Amino acid sequence: MQPIRLLASFLTVGAWTLASRILGFARDILIAAFMGSGPAAEAFLVAFALPNMFRRFFAEGAFNTAFVPLFAKKLEAGEDAIGFARQAFTALSLILIGLTVLAVIFMPVLVLAMASGFAGDVRFDMAVGFGRVAFVYILFISLAALLSGVLNSAGRFAAAAAAPVLLNIILVATLLLADRAGAVGFVRGVGAGEAPALPYGEWLVIGVVIAGIAQLALVWWAAARAGMLLLPARPRLSPEMKKLAIIAAPAMLAGGVVQINLLVGRQVASFFDGAIVWLGLADRLYQLPLGVVGIAIGVVLLPELARRLRAGDGPGGQAAFSRAGEFALALTIPAAIALIVIPVPLVSVLFQRGAFEPEDTRQTALALAIYGAGLPAFVLQKVLQPIYFAREDTVTPFRYAVVAMVVNAVIAIGLAFVIGFLGAAIATSVAGWTMVWLLSRGRDRLGAETAFDERFRRRLPRIVLASALMGAVLAALAWALGPMLQTGGVRYIALAIVVIVGGGSYFAFAHVLGALPLGELRRSLRRS
Repeated sequence: MQPIRLLASFLTVGAWTLASRILGFARDILIAAFMGSGPAAEAFLVAFALPNMFRRFFAEGAFNTAFVPLFAKKLEAGEDAIGFARQAFTALSLILIGLTVLAVIFMPVLVLAMASGFAGDVRFDMAVGFGRVAFVYILFISLAALLSGVLNSAGRFAAAAAAPVLLNIILVATLLLADRAGAVGFVRGVGAGEAPALPYGEWLVIGVVIAGIAQLALVWWAAARAGMLLLPARPRLSPEMKKLAIIAAPAMLAGGVVQINLLVGRQVASFFDGAIVWLGLADRLYQLPLGVVGIAIGVVLLPELARRLRAGDGPGGQAAFSRAGEFALALTIPAAIALIVIPVPLVSVLFQRGAFEPEDTRQTALALAIYGAGLPAFVLQKVLQPIYFAREDTVTPFRYAVVAMVVNAVIAIGLAFVIGFLGAAIATSVAGWTMVWLLSRGRDRLGAETAFDERFRRRLPRIVLASALMGAVLAALAWALGPMLQTGGVRYIALAIVVIVGGGSYFAFAHVLGALPLGELRRSLRRS
Protein backbone atom coordinates (compact mmCIF):
# COMPACT_ATOMS: atom_id res chain seq x y z
CA MET A 1 0.00 0.00 0.00
CA GLN A 2 1.58 3.29 -1.14
CA PRO A 3 1.90 6.17 1.41
CA ILE A 4 -0.89 8.22 -0.21
CA ARG A 5 -3.17 5.19 -0.36
CA LEU A 6 -2.28 4.33 3.24
CA LEU A 7 -3.15 7.87 4.36
CA ALA A 8 -6.37 7.67 2.32
CA SER A 9 -7.30 4.51 4.24
CA PHE A 10 -6.61 6.31 7.52
CA LEU A 11 -8.87 9.13 6.39
CA THR A 12 -11.66 6.75 5.32
CA VAL A 13 -11.75 5.08 8.72
CA GLY A 14 -11.24 8.41 10.47
CA ALA A 15 -14.13 10.07 8.64
CA TRP A 16 -16.60 7.34 9.63
CA THR A 17 -15.26 7.36 13.17
CA LEU A 18 -15.68 11.14 13.28
CA ALA A 19 -19.31 10.74 12.24
CA SER A 20 -19.80 8.18 15.00
CA ARG A 21 -18.16 10.43 17.60
CA ILE A 22 -20.27 13.42 16.60
CA LEU A 23 -23.41 11.34 16.98
CA GLY A 24 -21.97 10.10 20.28
CA PHE A 25 -21.80 13.72 21.40
CA ALA A 26 -25.45 14.12 20.48
CA ARG A 27 -26.24 11.02 22.53
CA ASP A 28 -24.29 12.25 25.55
CA ILE A 29 -25.77 15.75 25.28
CA LEU A 30 -29.25 14.22 25.49
CA ILE A 31 -28.26 11.95 28.39
CA ALA A 32 -26.79 14.93 30.26
CA ALA A 33 -29.86 17.09 29.56
CA PHE A 34 -32.44 14.43 30.47
CA MET A 35 -30.59 12.66 33.30
CA GLY A 36 -27.86 15.07 34.48
CA SER A 37 -25.18 13.59 36.73
CA GLY A 38 -27.72 11.83 38.93
CA PRO A 39 -28.04 8.18 39.96
CA ALA A 40 -29.76 6.98 36.77
CA ALA A 41 -27.03 8.39 34.53
CA GLU A 42 -24.28 6.84 36.65
CA ALA A 43 -26.08 3.47 36.78
CA PHE A 44 -26.52 3.40 33.00
CA LEU A 45 -22.88 4.37 32.33
CA VAL A 46 -21.64 1.54 34.56
CA ALA A 47 -24.08 -0.96 33.02
CA PHE A 48 -23.10 0.04 29.47
CA ALA A 49 -19.40 -0.06 30.38
CA LEU A 50 -19.63 -3.75 31.30
CA PRO A 51 -20.23 -5.23 27.81
CA ASN A 52 -17.85 -2.68 26.30
CA MET A 53 -15.15 -3.67 28.78
CA PHE A 54 -15.47 -7.37 27.98
CA ARG A 55 -15.72 -6.61 24.27
CA ARG A 56 -12.32 -4.91 24.35
CA PHE A 57 -11.01 -7.75 26.49
CA PHE A 58 -12.16 -10.64 24.27
CA ALA A 59 -12.92 -9.37 20.79
CA GLU A 60 -11.21 -6.11 19.84
CA GLY A 61 -8.42 -6.86 22.29
CA ALA A 62 -7.20 -10.42 22.59
CA PHE A 63 -9.07 -12.17 19.80
CA ASN A 64 -8.61 -9.64 17.02
CA THR A 65 -5.05 -8.82 18.03
CA ALA A 66 -4.19 -12.46 17.43
CA PHE A 67 -6.66 -13.10 14.60
CA VAL A 68 -5.94 -10.19 12.22
CA PRO A 69 -2.20 -10.89 11.61
CA LEU A 70 -2.85 -14.61 11.08
CA PHE A 71 -5.80 -13.97 8.76
CA ALA A 72 -3.93 -11.25 6.82
CA LYS A 73 -0.93 -13.53 6.27
CA LYS A 74 -3.19 -16.35 5.07
CA LEU A 75 -4.81 -13.96 2.58
CA GLU A 76 -1.38 -12.81 1.38
CA ALA A 77 -0.23 -16.43 0.95
CA GLY A 78 -3.43 -17.58 -0.78
CA GLU A 79 -4.23 -20.10 1.96
CA ASP A 80 -7.71 -21.02 3.30
CA ALA A 81 -8.27 -17.73 5.12
CA ILE A 82 -12.07 -17.98 5.06
CA GLY A 83 -12.06 -21.47 6.59
CA PHE A 84 -9.81 -20.17 9.36
CA ALA A 85 -12.16 -17.19 9.90
CA ARG A 86 -15.20 -19.49 10.17
CA GLN A 87 -13.47 -21.57 12.83
CA ALA A 88 -12.60 -18.41 14.75
CA PHE A 89 -16.17 -17.14 14.38
CA THR A 90 -17.50 -20.38 15.89
CA ALA A 91 -15.03 -20.39 18.78
CA LEU A 92 -15.73 -16.76 19.65
CA SER A 93 -19.50 -17.33 19.49
CA LEU A 94 -19.31 -20.21 21.99
CA ILE A 95 -17.11 -18.20 24.37
CA LEU A 96 -19.43 -15.20 24.22
CA ILE A 97 -22.62 -17.19 24.83
CA GLY A 98 -21.10 -18.77 27.91
CA LEU A 99 -19.79 -15.41 29.13
CA THR A 100 -23.19 -13.75 28.68
CA VAL A 101 -25.00 -16.43 30.70
CA LEU A 102 -22.48 -16.14 33.54
CA ALA A 103 -22.58 -12.34 33.51
CA VAL A 104 -26.38 -12.22 33.78
CA ILE A 105 -26.26 -14.59 36.76
CA PHE A 106 -23.43 -12.79 38.56
CA MET A 107 -24.33 -9.22 37.56
CA PRO A 108 -24.44 -7.94 41.19
CA VAL A 109 -20.83 -9.06 41.64
CA LEU A 110 -19.78 -7.39 38.38
CA VAL A 111 -21.44 -4.11 39.35
CA LEU A 112 -19.63 -4.11 42.69
CA ALA A 113 -16.37 -4.86 40.88
CA MET A 114 -17.01 -1.86 38.62
CA ALA A 115 -18.31 0.59 41.24
CA SER A 116 -18.27 -0.58 44.83
CA GLY A 117 -19.29 2.94 45.86
CA PHE A 118 -22.78 2.02 44.60
CA ALA A 119 -23.27 -0.50 47.43
CA GLY A 120 -26.23 0.33 49.65
CA ASP A 121 -27.81 3.03 47.48
CA VAL A 122 -30.30 3.22 44.63
CA ARG A 123 -27.58 3.19 41.95
CA PHE A 124 -26.70 -0.44 42.69
CA ASP A 125 -30.12 -1.95 41.96
CA MET A 126 -30.51 0.17 38.85
CA ALA A 127 -27.06 -0.78 37.53
CA VAL A 128 -27.76 -4.50 38.08
CA GLY A 129 -31.08 -4.29 36.24
CA PHE A 130 -29.66 -2.24 33.39
CA GLY A 131 -26.59 -4.47 33.17
CA ARG A 132 -28.54 -7.71 32.75
CA VAL A 133 -30.17 -6.31 29.62
CA ALA A 134 -27.23 -4.37 28.19
CA PHE A 135 -24.73 -7.22 28.57
CA VAL A 136 -26.34 -9.11 25.69
CA TYR A 137 -24.76 -6.42 23.49
CA ILE A 138 -21.36 -8.12 23.87
CA LEU A 139 -22.45 -11.13 21.81
CA PHE A 140 -23.41 -9.06 18.77
CA ILE A 141 -20.69 -6.41 18.92
CA SER A 142 -17.85 -8.88 19.50
CA LEU A 143 -18.84 -10.97 16.49
CA ALA A 144 -19.14 -7.71 14.55
CA ALA A 145 -15.57 -6.88 15.62
CA LEU A 146 -14.32 -10.21 14.24
CA LEU A 147 -16.10 -9.61 10.94
CA SER A 148 -14.62 -6.11 10.87
CA GLY A 149 -11.17 -7.65 11.22
CA VAL A 150 -11.89 -9.86 8.20
CA LEU A 151 -12.97 -6.85 6.13
CA ASN A 152 -10.04 -4.69 7.25
CA SER A 153 -7.52 -7.42 6.42
CA ALA A 154 -8.92 -7.48 2.90
CA GLY A 155 -8.51 -3.70 2.62
CA ARG A 156 -12.26 -3.02 2.90
CA PHE A 157 -12.55 -0.44 5.65
CA ALA A 158 -15.76 1.51 5.02
CA ALA A 159 -18.47 -0.87 6.30
CA ALA A 160 -16.56 -1.83 9.43
CA ALA A 161 -15.83 1.82 10.21
CA ALA A 162 -19.47 2.77 9.58
CA ALA A 163 -20.92 0.16 11.95
CA PRO A 164 -20.39 2.21 15.16
CA VAL A 165 -22.45 5.01 13.61
CA LEU A 166 -25.49 2.75 13.91
CA LEU A 167 -25.09 2.51 17.69
CA ASN A 168 -25.27 6.24 18.18
CA ILE A 169 -28.05 6.77 15.63
CA ILE A 170 -30.18 4.18 17.41
CA LEU A 171 -29.44 5.52 20.91
CA VAL A 172 -30.15 9.13 19.89
CA ALA A 173 -33.43 8.01 18.33
CA THR A 174 -34.22 5.98 21.46
CA LEU A 175 -33.69 8.97 23.75
CA LEU A 176 -35.84 11.24 21.59
CA LEU A 177 -38.57 8.61 21.43
CA ALA A 178 -38.35 8.11 25.20
CA ASP A 179 -38.75 11.83 25.78
CA ARG A 180 -41.83 11.98 23.57
CA ALA A 181 -43.25 8.95 25.41
CA GLY A 182 -42.89 10.74 28.75
CA ALA A 183 -39.90 8.86 30.18
CA VAL A 184 -38.99 9.63 33.79
CA GLY A 185 -35.73 10.15 35.63
CA PHE A 186 -34.96 6.89 37.40
CA VAL A 187 -38.10 5.61 39.13
CA ARG A 188 -41.38 4.55 37.66
CA GLY A 189 -43.69 7.51 37.85
CA VAL A 190 -47.48 7.25 37.62
CA GLY A 191 -49.60 10.38 37.31
CA ALA A 192 -53.31 10.59 37.82
CA GLY A 193 -54.97 8.32 35.26
CA GLU A 194 -51.64 7.57 33.56
CA ALA A 195 -49.85 4.30 32.78
CA PRO A 196 -46.43 3.71 34.33
CA ALA A 197 -43.64 5.50 32.43
CA LEU A 198 -40.35 3.74 31.71
CA PRO A 199 -37.17 5.41 33.00
CA TYR A 200 -34.71 6.74 30.40
CA GLY A 201 -32.23 4.08 31.51
CA GLU A 202 -34.56 1.23 30.53
CA TRP A 203 -35.15 2.77 27.13
CA LEU A 204 -31.39 3.10 26.64
CA VAL A 205 -30.44 -0.50 27.49
CA ILE A 206 -33.08 -1.81 25.11
CA GLY A 207 -31.66 0.51 22.44
CA VAL A 208 -28.16 -0.84 23.10
CA VAL A 209 -29.25 -4.42 22.31
CA ILE A 210 -31.07 -3.34 19.13
CA ALA A 211 -27.95 -1.42 18.05
CA GLY A 212 -25.75 -4.48 18.56
CA ILE A 213 -27.97 -6.55 16.28
CA ALA A 214 -27.90 -3.80 13.64
CA GLN A 215 -24.09 -3.50 13.76
CA LEU A 216 -23.58 -7.24 13.37
CA ALA A 217 -26.05 -7.36 10.47
CA LEU A 218 -24.22 -4.56 8.63
CA VAL A 219 -20.72 -6.06 8.74
CA TRP A 220 -22.00 -9.61 8.12
CA TRP A 221 -23.77 -8.36 4.98
CA ALA A 222 -20.64 -6.45 3.87
CA ALA A 223 -18.45 -9.52 4.37
CA ALA A 224 -20.92 -11.68 2.43
CA ARG A 225 -20.92 -9.18 -0.45
CA ALA A 226 -17.10 -9.26 -0.44
CA GLY A 227 -17.19 -13.06 -0.90
CA MET A 228 -16.27 -13.75 2.74
CA LEU A 229 -19.51 -15.16 4.10
CA LEU A 230 -18.96 -16.37 7.66
CA LEU A 231 -21.30 -18.98 9.11
CA PRO A 232 -20.71 -21.10 12.22
CA ALA A 233 -18.68 -24.23 11.50
CA ARG A 234 -18.33 -27.45 13.45
CA PRO A 235 -16.06 -26.65 16.43
CA ARG A 236 -12.66 -28.38 16.25
CA LEU A 237 -9.28 -27.73 17.77
CA SER A 238 -7.24 -27.44 14.58
CA PRO A 239 -3.53 -26.45 14.58
CA GLU A 240 -4.54 -22.96 13.42
CA MET A 241 -6.97 -22.58 16.32
CA LYS A 242 -4.31 -23.78 18.77
CA LYS A 243 -1.92 -21.16 17.40
CA LEU A 244 -4.64 -18.51 17.66
CA ALA A 245 -5.26 -19.46 21.30
CA ILE A 246 -1.54 -19.39 22.13
CA ILE A 247 -1.13 -15.90 20.64
CA ALA A 248 -4.41 -14.61 22.08
CA ALA A 249 -3.71 -15.71 25.67
CA PRO A 250 -1.07 -13.03 26.46
CA ALA A 251 -3.16 -10.44 24.59
CA MET A 252 -6.13 -11.41 26.74
CA LEU A 253 -4.05 -10.90 29.85
CA ALA A 254 -2.88 -7.54 28.50
CA GLY A 255 -6.50 -6.62 27.80
CA GLY A 256 -7.32 -7.58 31.36
CA VAL A 257 -4.62 -5.23 32.59
CA VAL A 258 -6.05 -2.36 30.54
CA GLN A 259 -9.51 -3.05 31.90
CA ILE A 260 -8.14 -3.10 35.45
CA ASN A 261 -6.88 0.43 34.80
CA LEU A 262 -10.41 1.46 33.81
CA LEU A 263 -11.86 -0.36 36.82
CA VAL A 264 -9.54 1.51 39.17
CA GLY A 265 -10.70 4.82 37.73
CA ARG A 266 -14.38 3.91 38.04
CA GLN A 267 -13.90 2.58 41.56
CA VAL A 268 -12.29 5.85 42.63
CA ALA A 269 -15.03 7.87 40.89
CA SER A 270 -17.86 5.82 42.40
CA PHE A 271 -17.05 7.23 45.86
CA PHE A 272 -17.65 10.81 44.67
CA ASP A 273 -21.20 11.77 43.69
CA GLY A 274 -21.39 12.71 40.02
CA ALA A 275 -17.77 11.78 39.30
CA ILE A 276 -18.61 8.84 37.03
CA VAL A 277 -20.57 11.19 34.79
CA TRP A 278 -17.87 13.88 34.89
CA LEU A 279 -15.12 11.45 33.95
CA GLY A 280 -17.40 9.78 31.40
CA LEU A 281 -18.12 13.03 29.55
CA ALA A 282 -14.47 14.11 29.68
CA ASP A 283 -13.59 10.69 28.31
CA ARG A 284 -16.12 11.18 25.51
CA LEU A 285 -14.50 14.47 24.48
CA TYR A 286 -10.91 13.23 24.37
CA GLN A 287 -12.08 10.03 22.71
CA LEU A 288 -13.09 12.11 19.67
CA PRO A 289 -9.54 12.69 18.40
CA LEU A 290 -8.39 9.39 19.91
CA GLY A 291 -11.13 7.56 18.04
CA VAL A 292 -10.74 9.39 14.76
CA VAL A 293 -6.95 9.06 14.67
CA GLY A 294 -6.11 6.16 16.98
CA ILE A 295 -8.75 3.75 15.74
CA ALA A 296 -7.95 4.60 12.12
CA ILE A 297 -4.27 3.89 12.75
CA GLY A 298 -4.94 0.61 14.57
CA VAL A 299 -7.43 -0.65 12.00
CA VAL A 300 -5.28 0.07 8.95
CA LEU A 301 -1.74 -0.37 10.26
CA LEU A 302 -1.92 -3.87 11.80
CA PRO A 303 -2.98 -5.79 8.65
CA GLU A 304 -0.67 -3.61 6.52
CA LEU A 305 2.37 -4.42 8.67
CA ALA A 306 1.42 -8.12 8.77
CA ARG A 307 1.28 -8.22 4.96
CA ARG A 308 4.62 -6.37 4.67
CA LEU A 309 6.31 -8.84 7.02
CA ARG A 310 4.88 -11.80 5.10
CA ALA A 311 6.27 -10.32 1.87
CA GLY A 312 9.66 -9.51 3.48
CA ASP A 313 9.24 -5.80 2.68
CA GLY A 314 11.21 -4.09 5.49
CA PRO A 315 11.45 -0.62 3.88
CA GLY A 316 7.73 -0.69 3.08
CA GLY A 317 6.99 -1.60 6.68
CA GLN A 318 9.10 1.29 7.96
CA ALA A 319 7.39 3.72 5.59
CA ALA A 320 3.93 2.55 6.70
CA PHE A 321 4.92 2.77 10.38
CA SER A 322 6.44 6.24 9.98
CA ARG A 323 3.52 7.68 8.01
CA ALA A 324 1.12 6.31 10.63
CA GLY A 325 3.09 8.04 13.39
CA GLU A 326 3.31 11.25 11.41
CA PHE A 327 -0.42 11.27 10.65
CA ALA A 328 -1.26 10.46 14.26
CA LEU A 329 0.80 13.23 15.83
CA ALA A 330 -0.08 15.82 13.18
CA LEU A 331 -3.73 15.57 14.27
CA THR A 332 -3.35 14.56 17.91
CA ILE A 333 -0.91 17.14 19.27
CA PRO A 334 -3.08 20.13 18.23
CA ALA A 335 -6.16 18.35 19.61
CA ALA A 336 -4.36 17.84 22.94
CA ILE A 337 -3.39 21.52 23.07
CA ALA A 338 -7.02 22.50 22.43
CA LEU A 339 -8.33 20.26 25.24
CA ILE A 340 -5.82 21.80 27.64
CA VAL A 341 -6.36 25.44 26.58
CA ILE A 342 -10.17 25.66 26.19
CA PRO A 343 -11.77 22.83 28.23
CA VAL A 344 -14.40 25.00 29.92
CA PRO A 345 -15.90 26.46 26.70
CA LEU A 346 -16.00 22.98 25.15
CA VAL A 347 -17.80 21.38 28.09
CA SER A 348 -20.16 24.25 28.88
CA VAL A 349 -21.38 24.72 25.31
CA LEU A 350 -21.74 21.02 24.58
CA PHE A 351 -23.24 19.77 27.83
CA GLN A 352 -24.39 22.54 30.20
CA ARG A 353 -28.17 22.55 29.90
CA GLY A 354 -31.15 20.99 31.63
CA ALA A 355 -30.02 18.88 34.58
CA PHE A 356 -26.31 19.48 33.85
CA GLU A 357 -25.24 22.42 36.00
CA PRO A 358 -22.22 24.82 36.12
CA GLU A 359 -20.48 22.78 38.82
CA ASP A 360 -20.76 19.73 36.55
CA THR A 361 -19.10 21.77 33.81
CA ARG A 362 -16.24 22.86 36.05
CA GLN A 363 -15.42 19.35 37.26
CA THR A 364 -15.71 17.81 33.79
CA ALA A 365 -13.43 20.50 32.31
CA LEU A 366 -10.72 19.81 34.90
CA ALA A 367 -10.77 16.11 34.02
CA LEU A 368 -10.76 16.92 30.29
CA ALA A 369 -7.62 19.09 30.54
CA ILE A 370 -5.82 16.27 32.37
CA TYR A 371 -6.88 13.70 29.77
CA GLY A 372 -5.71 16.10 27.08
CA ALA A 373 -2.16 15.92 28.44
CA GLY A 374 -2.24 12.15 27.91
CA LEU A 375 -3.92 12.16 24.50
CA PRO A 376 -0.73 11.93 22.36
CA ALA A 377 0.34 8.93 24.46
CA PHE A 378 -2.97 7.13 23.96
CA VAL A 379 -2.64 7.54 20.19
CA LEU A 380 1.06 6.63 20.06
CA GLN A 381 0.19 3.33 21.72
CA LYS A 382 -2.03 2.60 18.69
CA VAL A 383 0.99 3.23 16.45
CA LEU A 384 3.56 1.28 18.48
CA GLN A 385 1.60 -1.82 19.49
CA PRO A 386 0.99 -3.12 15.91
CA ILE A 387 4.74 -3.53 15.36
CA TYR A 388 4.66 -6.18 18.09
CA PHE A 389 1.30 -7.71 17.14
CA ALA A 390 2.26 -8.01 13.46
CA ARG A 391 5.11 -10.29 14.58
CA GLU A 392 2.65 -12.32 16.67
CA ASP A 393 4.35 -11.01 19.83
CA THR A 394 1.65 -10.36 22.40
CA VAL A 395 3.78 -11.25 25.44
CA THR A 396 5.96 -8.12 25.42
CA PRO A 397 3.05 -5.64 25.33
CA PHE A 398 1.47 -7.63 28.17
CA ARG A 399 4.55 -7.17 30.37
CA TYR A 400 4.59 -3.46 29.63
CA ALA A 401 0.86 -3.20 30.35
CA VAL A 402 1.39 -4.73 33.80
CA VAL A 403 3.91 -2.02 34.64
CA ALA A 404 1.50 0.68 33.41
CA MET A 405 -1.28 -0.91 35.49
CA VAL A 406 0.77 -0.66 38.68
CA VAL A 407 1.60 2.98 37.92
CA ASN A 408 -2.08 3.72 37.27
CA ALA A 409 -3.33 2.04 40.46
CA VAL A 410 -0.75 3.62 42.76
CA ILE A 411 -1.36 7.14 41.44
CA ALA A 412 -5.17 6.91 41.21
CA ILE A 413 -5.68 5.47 44.69
CA GLY A 414 -2.96 7.59 46.28
CA LEU A 415 -4.18 10.88 44.83
CA ALA A 416 -7.84 10.09 45.57
CA PHE A 417 -7.14 10.93 49.21
CA VAL A 418 -5.65 14.28 48.21
CA ILE A 419 -7.53 15.62 45.16
CA GLY A 420 -10.48 13.24 44.85
CA PHE A 421 -11.70 11.81 41.56
CA LEU A 422 -9.21 13.84 39.49
CA GLY A 423 -6.53 11.42 40.70
CA ALA A 424 -8.04 8.83 38.36
CA ALA A 425 -7.63 11.15 35.36
CA ILE A 426 -4.02 12.00 36.27
CA ALA A 427 -3.25 8.30 36.72
CA THR A 428 -4.68 7.47 33.29
CA SER A 429 -2.48 10.04 31.54
CA VAL A 430 0.70 9.13 33.43
CA ALA A 431 0.13 5.41 32.80
CA GLY A 432 -0.38 6.18 29.09
CA TRP A 433 3.00 7.90 28.82
CA THR A 434 4.63 5.10 30.80
CA MET A 435 3.30 2.57 28.27
CA VAL A 436 4.60 4.64 25.34
CA TRP A 437 8.06 4.86 26.89
CA LEU A 438 8.19 1.09 27.40
CA LEU A 439 6.93 0.29 23.89
CA SER A 440 9.44 2.72 22.36
CA ARG A 441 12.34 1.31 24.32
CA GLY A 442 11.43 -2.28 23.45
CA ARG A 443 11.08 -1.79 19.70
CA ASP A 444 14.84 -1.49 19.12
CA ARG A 445 15.22 -5.27 19.00
CA LEU A 446 12.45 -5.73 16.41
CA GLY A 447 14.26 -4.51 13.29
CA ALA A 448 15.02 -1.40 11.27
CA GLU A 449 11.44 -1.05 10.03
CA THR A 450 10.34 -0.17 13.58
CA ALA A 451 12.41 3.04 13.61
CA PHE A 452 10.80 6.28 12.49
CA ASP A 453 12.38 7.53 9.28
CA GLU A 454 14.10 10.84 8.58
CA ARG A 455 10.97 12.52 7.28
CA PHE A 456 9.13 11.79 10.55
CA ARG A 457 12.01 13.13 12.66
CA ARG A 458 12.16 16.27 10.53
CA ARG A 459 8.45 17.00 10.75
CA LEU A 460 7.77 16.26 14.44
CA PRO A 461 9.25 19.50 15.91
CA ARG A 462 7.39 21.50 13.25
CA ILE A 463 4.13 19.83 14.26
CA VAL A 464 4.79 20.75 17.90
CA LEU A 465 5.57 24.38 17.01
CA ALA A 466 2.47 24.73 14.80
CA SER A 467 0.34 23.29 17.61
CA ALA A 468 1.78 25.70 20.19
CA LEU A 469 1.04 28.68 17.92
CA MET A 470 -2.52 27.39 17.45
CA GLY A 471 -2.86 27.15 21.25
CA ALA A 472 -2.03 30.85 21.55
CA VAL A 473 -4.70 31.65 18.94
CA LEU A 474 -7.29 29.56 20.82
CA ALA A 475 -6.50 31.25 24.13
CA ALA A 476 -6.86 34.70 22.55
CA LEU A 477 -10.16 33.76 20.89
CA ALA A 478 -11.59 32.28 24.11
CA TRP A 479 -10.69 35.48 25.97
CA ALA A 480 -12.10 37.79 23.28
CA LEU A 481 -15.35 35.81 22.90
CA GLY A 482 -15.72 34.98 26.63
CA PRO A 483 -19.09 36.72 27.15
CA MET A 484 -20.52 35.21 23.95
CA LEU A 485 -19.46 31.70 25.04
CA GLN A 486 -21.77 32.05 28.05
CA THR A 487 -24.81 33.56 26.34
CA GLY A 488 -27.78 31.45 25.21
CA GLY A 489 -27.83 30.35 21.61
CA VAL A 490 -24.97 32.69 20.71
CA ARG A 491 -22.52 30.40 22.52
CA TYR A 492 -22.83 27.78 19.78
CA ILE A 493 -21.78 30.31 17.15
CA ALA A 494 -18.94 31.53 19.38
CA LEU A 495 -17.60 28.02 19.94
CA ALA A 496 -17.84 27.30 16.21
CA ILE A 497 -15.77 30.44 15.54
CA VAL A 498 -13.16 29.37 18.09
CA VAL A 499 -12.90 25.85 16.66
CA ILE A 500 -12.89 26.86 12.98
CA VAL A 501 -10.43 29.75 13.34
CA GLY A 502 -8.21 27.75 15.69
CA GLY A 503 -8.20 24.71 13.41
CA GLY A 504 -7.60 26.87 10.35
CA SER A 505 -4.67 28.58 12.06
CA TYR A 506 -3.09 25.21 12.82
CA PHE A 507 -3.26 24.01 9.23
CA ALA A 508 -1.89 27.38 8.06
CA PHE A 509 1.02 27.23 10.52
CA ALA A 510 1.64 23.57 9.69
CA HIS A 511 1.72 24.31 5.95
CA VAL A 512 4.07 27.28 6.30
CA LEU A 513 6.41 25.39 8.63
CA GLY A 514 6.38 22.26 6.44
CA ALA A 515 4.78 20.09 9.11
CA LEU A 516 1.74 19.16 7.01
CA PRO A 517 1.88 20.37 3.39
CA LEU A 518 -1.67 21.01 2.18
CA GLY A 519 -0.96 19.60 -1.29
CA GLU A 520 -0.13 16.24 0.23
CA LEU A 521 -3.31 16.31 2.31
CA ARG A 522 -5.44 17.21 -0.74
CA ARG A 523 -4.03 14.28 -2.71
CA SER A 524 -4.87 11.93 0.15
CA LEU A 525 -8.41 13.28 0.40
CA ARG A 526 -8.94 12.80 -3.35
CA ARG A 527 -7.65 9.22 -3.09
CA SER A 528 -9.92 8.59 -0.07
